[in-house]
Amino acid sequence: MLTKRRMLMCTPLALAVFGAVQAGVKERVIKIEARKFRYAPNVIELKKGEAVVLELTALDFPHGFSLPDFKIRADLVIGKPVRVKLKPEEAGQFGFLCDNFCGSGHEEMAGTLIVKA
Repeated sequence: MLTKRRMLMCTPLALAVFGAVQAGVKERVIKIEARKFRYAPNVIELKKGEAVVLELTALDFPHGFSLPDFKIRADLVIGKPVRVKLKPEEAGQFGFLCDNFCGSGHEEMAGTLIVKA
């Protein structure tokens, strides 16, 4: 009986501590620059289940960012960082691209997200 009472009394404390620890966990921020006609970096490696924030900044033109396999799309305004959260649940290689025509060479503006198991 005493053990159950202690468990009942300690459970809220344990949950509060766990919540505080979880709140203190920061997502990794990956900064990506978009400029005619490339992303830098254009290869991003993550672990399966790793929560990250992609922070995208257009440097010279209003670019777009599309990661179709994750249904992620964003408009990039010159000089204003755009943050996109991502937590891949499957391993593989996934392409991303600029989907806002930015001139001759636009079709080369692409990259690869590599998710490792």
